[in-house]
This record gives sequence, structure tokens and C-alpha cells, in this order.
Amino acid sequence: MRGYRAIKYILFICCYVFWVASAVLVAVGVYAKIAKEKDVVDTLMLDPALLLIVVGAAMFLITFLGCFGALRNATCLLKTFLGILTGVLFLQIAAGVVGYLFTDMVMERTESLMMKAIIRYREDQDLENAIDFIQKKFQCCGVERYKDWSNNVYFGCLDTNPSLEACGVPFSCCIRLQNQTVLNTMCGYGMQHLEERTAGLNVFTIGCLEKVVWWAKNNLLLVAGLTAGLLLLEVCMICLAAAQISRIKKVQQLKNANAPRSRSERQDSYWFPAFTDFDDRDPGDE
Repeated sequence: MRGYRAIKYILFICCYVFWVASAVLVAVGVYAKIAKEKDVVDTLMLDPALLLIVVGAAMFLITFLGCFGALRNATCLLKTFLGILTGVLFLQIAAGVVGYLFTDMVMERTESLMMKAIIRYREDQDLENAIDFIQKKFQCCGVERYKDWSNNVYFGCLDTNPSLEACGVPFSCCIRLQNQTVLNTMCGYGMQHLEERTAGLNVFTIGCLEKVVWWAKNNLLLVAGLTAGLLLLEVCMICLAAAQISRIKKVQQLKNANAPRSRSERQDSYWFPAFTDFDDRDPGDE
């Protein structure tokens, strides 16, 4: 009995934490989406707000099934939760294997996606903030090099470009001095005209793709630990859901053995009260 309660409430608490977190993700994504202008990016991978809404909504639905199924001892919801979570786990493992076997293809796709993000810079405030954060955090500029910004309409080096930022780079590429208190947003103007060695005195010249890969390699234990922790948590939740389903079915079988079952009842139609005390011992064992 105590074992069943532990399984039930541990599963409920885990699902509840992720359920609340997913609700926060959806709320932040909706707020960011509403706060934007109408003519903005609508691509899922290039719109952080839309990505938050989609991921948050999926998490909200899955964890709701786990929360309500665990609390109400509903095998139909628990089975759905178990099936979806198992599918997600296998997809994550498959994605990791494919990424390892086809590293070059993954890098090409990542580079293409990052280049599209640079092209869309200035069109989406959230995307702009995300790119600026990455360039500041990893001390990089562009995808492969700082001159990648010439692909953006505002930073292009064409003679016909009327932008004041023509042939420049965003201020997030600039090297900030230790004692600098006032941010110079014009520090990247005209940097694409300069050679890499000269430009490197004022801005970061190495691309962000190389810097991110370098960071991942140097923090391999951290990345592996976080990935393994996430997968282990999913496996634990799968095991807890399977254990609770097994206990509920055992109780159902004991009840069926002691009392004839009505024809109108279905196999998964049991909805027990939230705080039902299950006694899965066989009366004949007493």
C-alpha cells in the first residue's frame, strides 16, 4: 500500500512540476507574440515566441495526462501518457543517433538555419535579442565569420544600400572594454570593410557556429550529464506510470474475481477517487 502511494504521488509531483513549467512557457510565448508587430516572422524555428508556444502546449498536454491520470488512477490516461512519453524518448534517442552518424549533414542544416536567422535579423525583436545574446555570450559574430552579416539587407555592402549600418555588424559583435560603462551601439559600423586582423581589434571575427561547437566539446561532460539526466527522468516517469497501471490492473482483477462484472463496463473505465486506498492483497492470502 505504501509502495503504491509513493509511486502515485512521485509521478504526480513530477508531472505537476513540468505542467506548471509548460504553462509558464505558453504564457511567455503568447505574451511575446501579442507584443510583436503584425508583419513578423512566422517560421517555427526562427520565431522564439512561436517555438515557446508549440513546445509549451505539447508539454502541457502530455503532463496533464500524467497528472490527472496519476491522481485519479485512470488507466486510460496513464496509458496515453505512457505511450506518448515512450514515443518521445525513442524519438530523442533516434535524433541523437542520426546526429552522430550524419554529423556533416546536421552541421550543414544548422549552418543554413543560422544563416536564415541572420537574414531575418531586425524583422523579429525576439529573434534579434536571441542572436545578440548568442554573439555576446560566445563572443562571436556571424555564422562562420563576421562578414556573413553582408547577407542581411541592413548590413549589406552594396553601394546602393541606404542603411547607416551598411557594411557593418551588430553592436553585439563588438569587443567591450572592462571599464566601459556606456554601450556604443555604433561600434560595428563599417567593420566589413576592414581585414580580419584589423577588424579583430574592435569586433569578434570568429563565427558563432564554430564557437558553439567548441563550447560543446569543452563542456562535453556537462552536455552529456544534462542529456542523460533528462533521459533518465523520462525513463523514471515511464516506469512509474507503468507500475501504477500494473497496480490498478491487479486491483481490478481481484475485484473481478470476487464479483461478476457488468456487461456495460469497459476494461479501462475505472475512475477511482483521487485518494483511494488500494489493497492489492489476495483475500485468500490472509
